[in-house]
Amino acid sequence: MPHGSWLLQTCSPSAALASLAVVTTSVLILGYASTSFLLSADGADVVEAAPASVVPRRGPGYPPVLAYYISGGHGHSVRMTRLLKAVYHPRNRYLLHLDAGAGAYERVRLAGYARSERAFLEYGNVHVVGKGDPVDGRGASAVAAVLRGAAVLLRVGADWDWLITLGASDYPLLAPDDLLYAFSSVPRGLSFIDHRMDSDGADAVVVDQNLIQSTNAEISFSLGQRAKPDAFELFKGSPRPILSRDFVEYCVVAPDNLPRTLLLYFTNSLSPMEFYFQTVMANSARFRNSTVNHNLRHTVAQLDGAPASQGVDQQQASRYDATVGSGAAFAGVFGDDDDAVLQRIDEEVLGRSLDGVTPGEWCAGDGEECTVGGNIDVIRHGVKGRRLATLMADLVGGVGPCDGCSK
Repeated sequence: MPHGSWLLQTCSPSAALASLAVVTTSVLILGYASTSFLLSADGADVVEAAPASVVPRRGPGYPPVLAYYISGGHGHSVRMTRLLKAVYHPRNRYLLHLDAGAGAYERVRLAGYARSERAFLEYGNVHVVGKGDPVDGRGASAVAAVLRGAAVLLRVGADWDWLITLGASDYPLLAPDDLLYAFSSVPRGLSFIDHRMDSDGADAVVVDQNLIQSTNAEISFSLGQRAKPDAFELFKGSPRPILSRDFVEYCVVAPDNLPRTLLLYFTNSLSPMEFYFQTVMANSARFRNSTVNHNLRHTVAQLDGAPASQGVDQQQASRYDATVGSGAAFAGVFGDDDDAVLQRIDEEVLGRSLDGVTPGEWCAGDGEECTVGGNIDVIRHGVKGRRLATLMADLVGGVGPCDGCSK
């Protein structure tokens, strides 16, 4: 099959329309990276934080800066708020995105919270997408939303080192100070992308109408399948990688055709979030040697897989022990019945009160009384931070060409 002939496999009218949509989307993404679209709160695309009164110091001897893209949908505003409190640190940047399925009340509530917390106002590092994108997690709209969020984070301040994408059902397994300590131990050009070569290929053809409309819609499946391309190798992995800023900027700005080509290819693919960043990385001579095959996440076992002999309390205790004992930085997917597990993580791991942010060295108080005034350039780490740093150092020690990549 000639190079690029995969494009001819999807030329039904609906697939062609979706392909045109992704070209438009990629143009918009490039525009977001190069021009300001941070508007006022009235009909805003993004509710921009007030200018920070304290700016983190960067460079040798200082901790890194992490950028968080936290996303959710209808009914997720409270969970996103809780997640934000759990991962908050004044050094970092945060962008919260409720997709188009969320109601106006949820959107206003989330933006109002971001404007009412004293620490968020003082450090000016929490931003909220005012007009949510339509998203189906199984379609290309999910990739477009992440790329758009990354472009916003680059636009509001490209002083961060890694992009961490979290959903409303995710939660941290160590305090922000511990996480910053662990990331301080590795080179800042590395990405943490769980990946493997995909021998089956993304052959299902789908149409994601969310790319071309303003309200959420489910993807639809098209007849037929595509042959594997021979212009590039397909890779698959977790949809929640941790990406270096250089790699994110490469995907957003696209200085060569690879990110655009793959964005177009995966427009009509099923679950492209499991393929896109992995495939870009593996086919880029620049980035294939700067990737760790791990995403520092733990997948939470579902309750319906627990032995029938266990009671609910015992099941929750087992899930907590397995999750916290995993040594990972983040875990998901937590369900509505996992509040007891999250409460234990708050109390025993994060030291976070019910309505407070996770305390750290930057915090003049602790828990609910945590106030601004501490040194945001100094971090306080503990056993969990050292354990994660050891894991990351071991992983980085084996970094070479990505698993399965052409040398």
